Amino acid sequence: MADPFYLTTAIHYPNGKPHIGHAYETIAADVLARFHRMQGRDVRFQTGTDEHGLKMAQKARDLGITPRALADEMSAHFRELFDKLDISYDRFIRTTQAEHHTSSQALWRAMEANGDLYLDRYEGWYSVRDEAYYDASELVDGEAGEKLSPQGTPVEWTVEESWFFRLSAYQEPLLALYRNNPDFLQPESRRNEVVKFVEGGLRDLSVSRTSFDWGVKVPGAENHVMYVWVDALTNYITGLGYPDMDGDMAKFWPADLHLIGKDIVRFHAVYWPAFLMSAKLDVPKKVFGHGFLLNRGQKESKSLGNVTDPAELADRFGVDNLRYFLLRDFTFGQDGSYSPEAIVNRSNSELANSFGNLAQRTLSQVFKNCDGNLPGITGHTPEDEALFAHVDRVVRSEMPAAYADLAFAQALEAWMGAVFACNAYIDAQAPWALRKTDEQRMCTVLGTLYICIAQLAVAVQPVMPGSMAKLLDAMGIAPELRNPDAIGSHWYSPLIESGFGLAKPEGLFPRLELAEGEGAPA
Repeated sequence: MADPFYLTTAIHYPNGKPHIGHAYETIAADVLARFHRMQGRDVRFQTGTDEHGLKMAQKARDLGITPRALADEMSAHFRELFDKLDISYDRFIRTTQAEHHTSSQALWRAMEANGDLYLDRYEGWYSVRDEAYYDASELVDGEAGEKLSPQGTPVEWTVEESWFFRLSAYQEPLLALYRNNPDFLQPESRRNEVVKFVEGGLRDLSVSRTSFDWGVKVPGAENHVMYVWVDALTNYITGLGYPDMDGDMAKFWPADLHLIGKDIVRFHAVYWPAFLMSAKLDVPKKVFGHGFLLNRGQKESKSLGNVTDPAELADRFGVDNLRYFLLRDFTFGQDGSYSPEAIVNRSNSELANSFGNLAQRTLSQVFKNCDGNLPGITGHTPEDEALFAHVDRVVRSEMPAAYADLAFAQALEAWMGAVFACNAYIDAQAPWALRKTDEQRMCTVLGTLYICIAQLAVAVQPVMPGSMAKLLDAMGIAPELRNPDAIGSHWYSPLIESGFGLAKPEGLFPRLELAEGEGAPA
C-alpha cells in the first residue's frame, strides 16, 4: 500500500481577486504534491477559499451584494487561476459548504466537551483586515499617532459578549510540542518567534462574535458565529470527512505539511494545535511559513499601484516559465523579489538557452542525422560515464533530497548544474563533426545525451509539468518510466528495438521579450 502524504496550502481569503502571493504558495505546494506522487506516495493535496468573517461581510456590503454572492464570484477566480497554473489539487474546499459547517461545529463541541470553552465579555483591539485580536502591548503607533497592529493594519476597540477558548491552559503543552518536535515549525526563524511568543504567556482567546452573522453558527448559541480562524483552520479536517474518524481521516491525518505564509504562522502553530489538543486530535506533523513575494523589492499594495495579476504573468511569460522562476530565483522560506526583467532573464538564460537549446540541438541531430531513429550506443568513454554519473546523482539523489526539504532553489540549482554538464559534453564531443569522421561515436554521443535529457526532464517535472510532459511524449518515454528511480538507461535499447521514430522536434522554450520601455534583459 502506498505511503499517504497529506499537504495543504492556507485557504485563501477571497475578498479580492488572487494576487501573486496566492500563486506562489500554491505553486510551491503543487511541486511538493507532484514530487511525492512521483515517489509513489498516495498524495492528497488540498487548497481552497476561506469565505467567512467580518472582512467579507463589509466588502459585500460596500459592493451592494450578499456575502455569498461575493464568495461565489471570488472563489471562482481562485479556481480559474489554479487551473491555469496547472495546480494538481485533489480538493478545492470552500468554507461555505454545508459539510464544513458540520465539521466546524463538531470540533467546537469536542473543545466544549473538554471544558475549554466559556462565555464572557470581550473588550480589546481587533483588526478587521487581519481578522485577528491583539494585546495592547503588541500595537504600534502609526504616522498619525493612531494604533496599528504588528502588521501595520488598523485596529478598533471591540466590546461584545463572546465565547472564549482556554488558550492559557495550553502554554506548556505547546512548548513541549515545539521542544520535542523541533521540525514541527519551520524555518527555524519562525519557530524561534513562536516559541518566544508562547513563552511570554498566553491569554484566553475570544472565539465567537455577535456583531455580524456571516459565519458558522455556534452550536447552542445561534446568535454567535465562530471566530473566522476557528472555522478556517478546521478546513484541514473537513476535507478528510471529520467528524467521521474512519476513511480519509484515518488514512491522512495528521497532515504531513501545512504550507502557509509567514504572516499567519501564529494561527497555525499556536491556535490550531491547541484546538486539536483540546479536541483530542493529533497535531499536524509540520507547519512551514514561507516568506513574502515582493514586486521589485516592495510589498504589493493598491495604494502603490503595483499589484500584479498572476494570470496575466502566466499568459505573458508561460505557465512553466513562471513556475520555474518563482521557485528558482530565491530561497524558499525567505522573502523574494520578482520583476518582468528577472523572469525574462532567468527564462532566457536557463530554459531557452541552456536546457531548451540542449534538447533542441540533440533531438534535431537525431532527427536529421539518424532519420529520426534512435542512435545505437557502442561502448562508453570515461567522459560518457562521468556525465551519466553526474546526471544520475542529481536526478536520483540531490534533487529528491532538496524537494523533500522544500529547498526548491537548491533542487533547481543542482538540475541546472547537470544541464550545464550536458552542454559542456555536447560542445566537447561535437557530434556534428563526428558525423564526418566517426559515425559510430556520433551515435553513442547522441544516445548518451538522449538518455540524460530524458532523466533531467523527469526530474524537473514537478516544477514544469506541462512542458516536460510535451518533451517526454516526443521522446517516447512511457508514463511508468517518469520517476527518478525508473528513468535509468535500461529503457533505451528496448525503445530502439520497438521501432520508435522521433518526429521533427519543436522548440520547448521560445525566448521571451520585454515590452518596450520595460527594461532590457541582461
